[in-house]
Amino acid sequence: MACRGACCCGCGPVNEDNARFIMLLLLIILYLLCGAAVFSALEHHKEMQAKEKWAQRFELFSQKYNLNKSDLEKFLRHYEEANMAGIRVDTLRPRWDFTGAFYFVGTVVSTIGFGMTTPATVGGKIFLIFYGLIGCDATILFFNLFLERIITVLAFVLKSCHEVQRRRKGVLPHDSRQDARLNREDNARLNREDSLAGWKPSVYCVMLILCVAAIIISCCASAMYSSIEGWGYLDSLYFCFVAFSTIGFGDMVSSQRASYENQTVFRIGNFFFILMGVCCIYSLFNVISIVIKQVLNWLLKKLEIPCRHCPRRSLRPRRNAVMPAHIRKRVRNISIDTDAVNDSETDGRRMSGEMISMRDFLAANKVNLAIMQKQLSETANGHPRPCGSTNRHNGFSGGVGALGIMNNRLAETSADR
Repeated sequence: MACRGACCCGCGPVNEDNARFIMLLLLIILYLLCGAAVFSALEHHKEMQAKEKWAQRFELFSQKYNLNKSDLEKFLRHYEEANMAGIRVDTLRPRWDFTGAFYFVGTVVSTIGFGMTTPATVGGKIFLIFYGLIGCDATILFFNLFLERIITVLAFVLKSCHEVQRRRKGVLPHDSRQDARLNREDNARLNREDSLAGWKPSVYCVMLILCVAAIIISCCASAMYSSIEGWGYLDSLYFCFVAFSTIGFGDMVSSQRASYENQTVFRIGNFFFILMGVCCIYSLFNVISIVIKQVLNWLLKKLEIPCRHCPRRSLRPRRNAVMPAHIRKRVRNISIDTDAVNDSETDGRRMSGEMISMRDFLAANKVNLAIMQKQLSETANGHPRPCGSTNRHNGFSGGVGALGIMNNRLAETSADR
């Protein structure tokens, strides 16, 4: 009987998923600890200096004007309340006129949530719960559809470049007027099928292109913010990352003055840059998550320890596993009945770092909800997934949303390195 505990041999999909989940959890905790140590070292001293400076100013001000400290503290608490309501010493634009409210709902549905504007009434808070529930879901769906289309465009461009490159190398024949039309078409078709069958753009290429696009958008937006808002260029880059990644601290918020030069153009540009920046960073994060999964799979394989209680492993190996030719042939004959379609579709896609084909990508998005419902039903009824699915997906099965779209047919992405 196969072991049911969390063993390291990966004898079943549940054990491998558990091991991957635990390793990712430990790495995230370690990442958080390292980040806390770095930010504490960088920022704590500045915080203590600010506290000391404020204490000195408070003392001098109360002595200079002969004010009671408790009364002064009460006044400052009232100002803090006013500050949270949007009242500032400098003149700012109204927070809850139509344009201000439109900016607010944009930060809500995009999940940026700067925090500079928040509902103060009971009705506003209740309405926000239902409004955000629907709005955030619709926006996430829009981001997923944007991700589909950007991957489709990138795949088309990269495949065209790949085809041109192979023609230059002589792998794909150039059109020749001297050849017969029939022979030329047949030869081109056969060579194209041999060289481009199952070809997909590399996940690293897609990640690099999205990263470059995000950098270009951020740099252009930072130039606009630094010139119009009066921020430093590095501060503007910081704001772009915080806004585009939907972290939204709220320490820096654009378009908050009462008036600007070329105000309409600036607000349209601000909306455009935030929209395109969020879409690019969202797509980039989902692609990077695939690379993180590759790293996790590589680490799990390096840490793999055989379990004495597990039965002998199946003759069917992991995809991309290196093994002698006679064993590979024997294994292929054994699995031809159960996985013939899968092998025929993916024989040309086993190179490391490849993305899914566009047909698989679009089909995966359509059946993603059905897959999630099927997995939930199997889990609730106590029916585990078949062990063959682990071999087939190689750790990339499952997932919901944008990550699930890319994961459903990404078995070959995690090739052994």
